[in-house]
Amino acid sequence: MKNVKEIEIIINGEPWETALDKSYKKRNKEVKIEGFRKGTAPKNIYIKKFGIESLYMDAVDAVMDEAYKKALAEANITPVIEPSVDIVNINEKEVKFKFTITSKPEVTLGDYKDLKVKKEKATVTKEEIDEEVAKIKNQLAEIAPKTEGKVEKGNTAVIDFEGFVDGKPLDGGKGENYPLEIGTNTFIPGFEDGVIGMSIGETKELNLKFPEDYVADLKGKEVKFNVTVREIKERVIPELNEDFYKDLGYENVKTEEEFIKEVEHVILDRKNADIEDKFIEDILSKASENMKVEINDEIISDEVHRMIHQFEDQLKMQGIKIDDYMNITGMTHDKLHEQMSPEATKRIKYRYLLEEIANAEKIDFTEEEVNKKAAEMAENYGITVEELLKAYGSNEIVKYDMKMHRAIEILKENN
Repeated sequence: MKNVKEIEIIINGEPWETALDKSYKKRNKEVKIEGFRKGTAPKNIYIKKFGIESLYMDAVDAVMDEAYKKALAEANITPVIEPSVDIVNINEKEVKFKFTITSKPEVTLGDYKDLKVKKEKATVTKEEIDEEVAKIKNQLAEIAPKTEGKVEKGNTAVIDFEGFVDGKPLDGGKGENYPLEIGTNTFIPGFEDGVIGMSIGETKELNLKFPEDYVADLKGKEVKFNVTVREIKERVIPELNEDFYKDLGYENVKTEEEFIKEVEHVILDRKNADIEDKFIEDILSKASENMKVEINDEIISDEVHRMIHQFEDQLKMQGIKIDDYMNITGMTHDKLHEQMSPEATKRIKYRYLLEEIANAEKIDFTEEEVNKKAAEMAENYGITVEELLKAYGSNEIVKYDMKMHRAIEILKENN
């Protein structure tokens, strides 16, 4: 492809001799040669025992930066991914590298104005308001002991239980004072249904079967559970009153009518945000379809790896290791790579599209504007400007983000 250059660089003479000498001094300190203390064996003795080849890898590391700089200067392009490097030839006199350097592919910007992309209009129905109110009330509901009656769906039954398979206690199948919320399907099918209708103090035997998709040694097997209900708790749904509104942070809301209006505004704002996101996605998609670009597989692969690292960080925040996630889901690195490739390709296309729009529209910002934006961002994040720039890398990246956002605004304004 036109945006890929292969550059061969030879490092020889004094730089290569110096690198080999440094490698020898390092290696010589790590090995024991009979008749010499560590680090004192002459170079010819070391080479006779271990061979000149043992010095090559450290020497290669020592000259790699210099070779890479020469390759970039000769290629005269800006790489968009980490260049790949191969060692074509290596001996005691020289090392020859082949750098494969990939720059941004050629992009031909198509129509990006007057795309006639329709934007939906947000409306809120009474049913949606009722559902939202019920959801809010449920979230603020208190869990209180249920002194009379039986276990119902939505109740929490505090139970003792023990399971038996083939007449023997089930490993890990015993618990005391376990809070089981009916409706969560925490246990195997039939367990919660068996608890529904039980009273406090009642003991019951549940004869069930493990599902066919359960763990290998238990799937399809019969299991008996002895269950005793120790306590029943129920959700007490709060009344709509001023105390309820204050708990939600609505200090100025006094009536149910005013509260309903607030809920309607919340739903409307949420819908408008979703509609705005979809509108931006639709115009980016249509404009990128009009653009011509051939994206290298290596560029897509690099973006996928970046996405996988982001995904790994998200899992870490949830206390999950990616290896554990792979084991639980049956996912493999290759499958994850394949799964993420379409999204990675789309992200790259959108990025190239916005960069080309920024160039076509001559979007730019002064240093003062960039500094002001950085200060605003830092304030929003509750950090200092220095901390923000450390996270971003530089003011130039802040400026780049500003250009991308302005390019999106131009797309929106002209559609």
